[in-house]
Amino acid sequence: MSKSDIPQKTRYLLWAKTAGRCELTGCNEPLWKDNLSQIEMNFAQVAHIIGDSPFGPRGHPKLSQEYCDDIENLMLLCPRHHHMVDENPDIYPDDVLREMKQIHEIRIEQSTGIIPDKSSTLIFFIAKIGAFQPNINLHDALQAMFPDWLPASQLPINLSLSNLELDDSSEDYWKIESQNLEQRFKHLVEPILSNPLGRNHFSIFAFAPQPLLIKLGTLIPDIYPGEVYQLHREPSNWKWQDGPKGFNYKISEPRTNFSNVVLNLSLSATIKSNRIEKCIGNSDYSEWQMTISSPNNDFLKSKEQLKLFRQKLRELFNQIKAKHGNDVVIHLFPAVPISIAVEIGRVWQPKSDLPMIIYDQNAKKEGFIKTITIGEK
Repeated sequence: MSKSDIPQKTRYLLWAKTAGRCELTGCNEPLWKDNLSQIEMNFAQVAHIIGDSPFGPRGHPKLSQEYCDDIENLMLLCPRHHHMVDENPDIYPDDVLREMKQIHEIRIEQSTGIIPDKSSTLIFFIAKIGAFQPNINLHDALQAMFPDWLPASQLPINLSLSNLELDDSSEDYWKIESQNLEQRFKHLVEPILSNPLGRNHFSIFAFAPQPLLIKLGTLIPDIYPGEVYQLHREPSNWKWQDGPKGFNYKISEPRTNFSNVVLNLSLSATIKSNRIEKCIGNSDYSEWQMTISSPNNDFLKSKEQLKLFRQKLRELFNQIKAKHGNDVVIHLFPAVPISIAVEIGRVWQPKSDLPMIIYDQNAKKEGFIKTITIGEK
């Protein structure tokens, strides 16, 4: 424990730099109140990285005296962790503690330095996928947003329908989920969009069948600024990652020009033509395709890949319309990640783009089924 007298000015500065929280990585406990009783008082202890005595924990014959009251040598800790680091100097040497201090104080500076226009309305949407009921953890969502965005309110706007017993093999499932999504959006989100004083930035976290994700995207078109997040498998979180370099989407244009137009999005898996033929029937059709070199469930890592998809899809919608005219409907077969499904809807423009009939792979039906229609012919 501290043997030196640390100036009050230094203590105040340390409180400010740490936001009054324990700096031991993984703790972050607020030191101005007791979490159990909620009694507010000062529970903080100031710990020395290099001990203030040559004979104390992490003590040094010369540096202990030189740095005894230097703020760069001081950490704010809860009593439990102050005692722990001093009793275990081999586990918590000075370099480990200094790194913890740096990480904590940089994080505090970044979070408090975010200006008000970085606030974002948090939107959650989940729906059953077969028998599976997804979930979105609020803490994970906030971690993914930080430090670029801060939530505009304490809780997210939840557009989900609770306790629907139907599964996605039923026609009623698609009708009920789609209607609920429209109604909840109208009541919960449209008032924000119509507020002339609102910023109207959205952070969208969704986990649902792809047709419903596309439907969600049409309700929040890309004229409104927003960030759509992706649940990754490795590592398991919603935070955007870097790369990869040299990534691109491949577009295949059909040689035919039939009135039945198919758009095959083989990104998270490959959709073979025989699966599409099973749905379309014996009618001739022209098949457009967007794919990548190796379709897989976890290819989407970065915001740059998502941005590139939006650009390619805008071009593709225009190409399809230019080739086939204004009087056709796109039969959309998607095998895409969550965020791309939402962005399909955000990119699609009701006044200029062709209507879409969206299909979904269904295990009970042993193939693709027709689900939701976007737009009117």
